[in-house]
Amino acid sequence: MPRNQQILLDNRPVGEATASNFKLVTTDTPPLTAGQVLVRHHYLSLDPYMRGRMNESKSYAASQPLGEVMIGGTVGEVVESQNPKYAVGDKVVGMGGWQEYSVVNAEQPGALRKVDTTHVPLSHYLGAVGMPGVTAWYGLVKIIAPKAGETVVVSAATGAVGSALAALAKARGCRVVGIAGGPDKCKYAVEELGFDVCIDHREHGDLKSMSKALKEACPNGIDGYFENVGGYILDAVLLRANAFARVAVCGMIAGYDGQPLPLQNPALILVNRMKVEGFIVSEHMEVWPEALKELGMLVGTGKLRPRESIAQGIAAAPEAFLGLLKGKNFGKQLVKLI
Repeated sequence: MPRNQQILLDNRPVGEATASNFKLVTTDTPPLTAGQVLVRHHYLSLDPYMRGRMNESKSYAASQPLGEVMIGGTVGEVVESQNPKYAVGDKVVGMGGWQEYSVVNAEQPGALRKVDTTHVPLSHYLGAVGMPGVTAWYGLVKIIAPKAGETVVVSAATGAVGSALAALAKARGCRVVGIAGGPDKCKYAVEELGFDVCIDHREHGDLKSMSKALKEACPNGIDGYFENVGGYILDAVLLRANAFARVAVCGMIAGYDGQPLPLQNPALILVNRMKVEGFIVSEHMEVWPEALKELGMLVGTGKLRPRESIAQGIAAAPEAFLGLLKGKNFGKQLVKLI
């Protein structure tokens, strides 16, 4: 059996996460038992939610255990099988974690899913046609539920979730406004992702400036907001929200180091009779087939052209992850393992 490089969570961060929180080890891959398959990972997904799991605190999911392989989505190829449903060579997506190989009990529901790479590249099943894409779909379709002509705003606009949301919202006839960091990302958002406008938060680093920028970008106010960041950006959106606006709360990147993110004027939620709903996409598996079908069609027809930042080798995962938390990635952050 092959040797397997893994990255473990060695200790919990105090404040900002650092590379010293992780540990690289090499182990033997255990032999398979009945029902199991051995997957050679081609790509590892890095996502902001992983930062929250590193803390030992109450959250929507259990904390990442110390001394165990870091959680993470993976795509790869079956290289050995003791399961009749999976053959050597099958391309699969799962939650193999930060390691080169995983032994998967393929009988467990949802543990592994075969994917077709004829029209969709394998790596996209970790982004646009995977969990981030379905996250965008659920927040937009089930919570924001926009009507044609309405204005939808999304923060972290050029990441894996935001880029998918733009294509989905444009397909529904919306005006779509993004918020991203830096002129290159904003240019990409407008020229390739189809955003009508993209606001550079680095140029608008406080509530007053961001509120003014949103007023200019959203002359008819904001009907729907897809929240990935929190902090002063959420405060600015609330100031520009229309009556009966809807907010889908997906992430709070600004607070992942453990500091609370107070709202400056929560009374606006009442004044505008707003709906504010947080969600975790893994709790809504019933929508995944419908969402993945639409996302696959958007990618296959070129209406969604996701960009990827790719780090090379498992040892590069910690630094790539820390860069992701600071917005250094451009599009979906992946680690190539083969």
